[in-house]
Amino acid sequence: MLLLFVGSLLFHVAGTWTLPLVDRDEPRFAEASREMLERGDYVVPFLNDKYRFDKPPLTYWAHTVSYRIFGENDFAARFPSALAAAFTALLLFHWGHRIGGERLGWWAALIFTICLQVFIQAKAAVADMWLVLFVTAAHWAGYELLRDRLGGATPVSHPAAPQRRWWWLFYCALACGFLAKGPIAWTPLLTVAGAKFFLPEVKLNRRFLFTTGILFMLSIVAVWGIPALVRTEGRFFEVGIGKHVVARSVVAMEGHGGKSLWSYLISLPFYFVLLFGSFLPWSVKLPWLAKRLWQTRDPLDNYLLAGTAVVFVLFTLVKTKLPHYTLPAFPLLALLLAKALADLPNASRFVRRAAIIGAFAALVTVCTTPFLRAYAPALQLVEQARPDLKPEMEFGAMEYKEPSLIWYFRKHVKGFLSDLDDDTIGPFMERPGGRFVVLPTSSVPEVFPAVPPEWKSYRTQGLNAAKGRWVDLTLLLKRE
Repeated sequence: MLLLFVGSLLFHVAGTWTLPLVDRDEPRFAEASREMLERGDYVVPFLNDKYRFDKPPLTYWAHTVSYRIFGENDFAARFPSALAAAFTALLLFHWGHRIGGERLGWWAALIFTICLQVFIQAKAAVADMWLVLFVTAAHWAGYELLRDRLGGATPVSHPAAPQRRWWWLFYCALACGFLAKGPIAWTPLLTVAGAKFFLPEVKLNRRFLFTTGILFMLSIVAVWGIPALVRTEGRFFEVGIGKHVVARSVVAMEGHGGKSLWSYLISLPFYFVLLFGSFLPWSVKLPWLAKRLWQTRDPLDNYLLAGTAVVFVLFTLVKTKLPHYTLPAFPLLALLLAKALADLPNASRFVRRAAIIGAFAALVTVCTTPFLRAYAPALQLVEQARPDLKPEMEFGAMEYKEPSLIWYFRKHVKGFLSDLDDDTIGPFMERPGGRFVVLPTSSVPEVFPAVPPEWKSYRTQGLNAAKGRWVDLTLLLKRE
């Protein structure tokens, strides 16, 4: 267990301290967690001194603990995701061991850990791996509550009376999953409901006590949710659920997904096609696995397939699409594949070779991360200007207003980023006191025809990863 946990953790943390925070979500989570720690307010998250209703607080809580241990840096922001991935590997080992013995457990943990999409998300300072951890725990608990009908490596001592600890785990995991990323964490309830189709004789309510369990789950969520709703006058629910759950289902947000009906219909197979890339190196066996499951399935296969299908179908119907949305299904796919491979001659050779190829590709990728620092505009600007930065300085940005600016500069400047435009950037720099602005280099002659000689200027070029564009930025700094 120690070998699996430490090995998985080291595999995922490798390179997290050399790769700058990328995209928009990583610096958003990282900065909101820092502001939570600064405020001492663990109920309502803030980003750049404004409410952030995008996600519930569990991921921010994990980041604040990491900051207290490792400091406020890129590694500390990413460490909780690596930790969640390592715990998920442990869960899969134990679950696989219960299903088919130790080898199946090892293979399931290995397939999940050395997988392209997991490799990416376990190194990201976002909420997805915590969601995966709790959804996996809930699915495992659901299996245990149905184990006398689904089968396992060891007999069940009292088939008619599943141990109540699994009931507690099931609903606690659903509650924690909601606190990590919202209602999508409740998909295991749909998986259990789907079990009724292939286990029609099972009295699900006797085992799951749905009314009591859901009330218990909601009571855990309410410990945080009620104070958050009261303090924000209901806006947390309005934005967090209304915009980031309901609106994402019917509208393509931030350019992720097709806007027209035709583009939406074309994008319906998106996740099923993408799976062959995101599940590498194991996806080479997916056609074989699909054929095998089509020909013969046992109740456990049906349970794992139901959980996988719920996730894929839900996000296929949702209009906003991102590659990592189906990640909660990957542990179930890992178990399905490991279970099928356990009966295949020479499967050990395939697992070993695929793991070596995947681990080698991951190692090569990690070795390239130090070279990417030169293409991170915000990081390059802060490293150039660092000797001149003072905590009391104010700062702003025009056009390039990515969250990475806030994350990297607020480590040295305690104020918040001012959102500037052509009309406000000049008056902002004319105010007394030290301050600086970040703007496109091409805009400098228009906004400041004659830059005062006492101002300092820094320039860098790099990639805006969120928009996939090359940018040329200048930082103008006034000391006093």
